[in-house]
Amino acid sequence: MNLLTLSWKNLINKPLNLFLNVVLFALGIGLVSFLFLIDKQIGDKFEKNEAGIDMVIGAKGSPLQLILSSMYHVDAPTGNIPLDKAKPFLNPKHPLIETAIPLSLGDNYQGHRIVGTTPQILDLYNASFAQGKLWSKDFECVIGSRVAEERGLKLGDFFHSAHGLVHDDLMAHDHHDFVVSGILKQTGSVADQLIFCSTETIWHVHEEEPKEGETDEEEKGPEITSILVKFKGQNFRTLSMPRAINENTNMMAAPPAIHMNQLYDNISVGEKALRWLAMLIVFVSMLSIFISLYSSLKERKYELAIMRVMGSSPSKNLSLILLEGLILAVLGCLFGLLLSHGGMELLSGKLKEAYQYDFDSMLFLKEEAYLVLGALALGLLAALIPAIQASKTDISETLGGN
Repeated sequence: MNLLTLSWKNLINKPLNLFLNVVLFALGIGLVSFLFLIDKQIGDKFEKNEAGIDMVIGAKGSPLQLILSSMYHVDAPTGNIPLDKAKPFLNPKHPLIETAIPLSLGDNYQGHRIVGTTPQILDLYNASFAQGKLWSKDFECVIGSRVAEERGLKLGDFFHSAHGLVHDDLMAHDHHDFVVSGILKQTGSVADQLIFCSTETIWHVHEEEPKEGETDEEEKGPEITSILVKFKGQNFRTLSMPRAINENTNMMAAPPAIHMNQLYDNISVGEKALRWLAMLIVFVSMLSIFISLYSSLKERKYELAIMRVMGSSPSKNLSLILLEGLILAVLGCLFGLLLSHGGMELLSGKLKEAYQYDFDSMLFLKEEAYLVLGALALGLLAALIPAIQASKTDISETLGGN
């Protein structure tokens, strides 16, 4: 019987100890791996969707809400702003602004947000066409790759929009038909989940007759939701522009870099706490492995002594116990990775349903490889002292009954 088989038989001889050690190890490894997956994928999505935006202008409210709704499309807008107030920032000859892209939000198609905007927005996400072309008239639209895949839309297909940012059949605009003029290639950004059309299309969808007693002069002018701004360069004037807008207008300007860093800082507090908890669980599991193997030596001292009599060397006894610690670590790693990626699969479905964001449960990171190597080293370390004790088994003393 080889050492590996003998080590496995020794472990399964005490199934409760085996189960406890593997579960503890798997919980620690699984939690650390899960945090790696979440941090990597959220970070990548935030980075891809930043798209070089320096400032977002919109209605007054929460700056973070404005950024999340306009750049990441995961929150409700803070409101709308009058087009005439926004026009100075949309001026192509503005001395400080290189690109200003208006957004009009508020409608969806089966949960996918419809964005009234200008063709420049596609350049932000480096989007190119898989099929078709850009919209050329009102109610033509360009859809992201995930929209086409999940909703089965093809070029020339018609659909109705619905009011709001989440799917609700009761809020459908049945009197307006959208037609698909183009389908984008996958970008890995939020553009994959969006439907783009002209700003005028959104205005037409929400056109209303004047209410009773309301004159034409009392009607509101056209509005947009926000503006995505890229500066020509960074200087004192661009740095002070958000404050000037906030203090001197009825609009709000939010620099994404500042507010997203604040969000990261807030998230990192909880993430660090979870990582410390995971490391504590790993340490406890290592201690459990050590105690389990060390305490079993007393019961197995005759077995080890007989192995020596039958020709086993001290190094083989050492290897036997080290193998047991390694097997426990390997099992803990396997079940831990299964736990983390399985948890990501469950979470990705919920996130996709709520925010239309894709998370990949089959993504394996190099950090996980380092985690596994570290975990295996801990398994060996936990077994080291019991292994050394096993290698020092005194045959005459043990079999002589002293």
